[in-house]
Amino acid sequence: MSRRVVLSVAAGVVVLGGAGAFALAYAGEQSPSVAHSAARYVAPNGDRSGSLTFTTDVTVSSGIKDVKVLAWPANSPFAKKGLTAKDMAAVESAVCKPSGEDTVRCTYTATVTRADAEVSPSGPWHVAVLATAKNGDTTLDTKAADFTVA
Repeated sequence: MSRRVVLSVAAGVVVLGGAGAFALAYAGEQSPSVAHSAARYVAPNGDRSGSLTFTTDVTVSSGIKDVKVLAWPANSPFAKKGLTAKDMAAVESAVCKPSGEDTVRCTYTATVTRADAEVSPSGPWHVAVLATAKNGDTTLDTKAADFTVA
């Protein structure tokens, strides 16, 4: 091979290797990804309490620090002004367990008493999720799942 061809091939390998390293570094710094979210609401019945159970998968290469969950009625002030990460600061956290290389399955369960149900607005509700990675990156999904209170 001529010297010019060898140099061109070597330069190409360096460029492609550098681009691949950059892509891997960038992929490692991605914000958390929230997927496969589902909510199940069971109303209180008789003397039995009801429940709200929410599950979601969160994927992030740096590891998950916290997953906050908030159920909110579709006709609340959040529908007009929008829900922010600051609004989620004081809400409860889900319990997360590893379910893959960079993925955790998070579950949040709340008891719904008859008194809770009587003061809760009927109609559609949404579940918001704030996922915080160990590196500080966050993802807020304000409508990760929906359910209906009758």
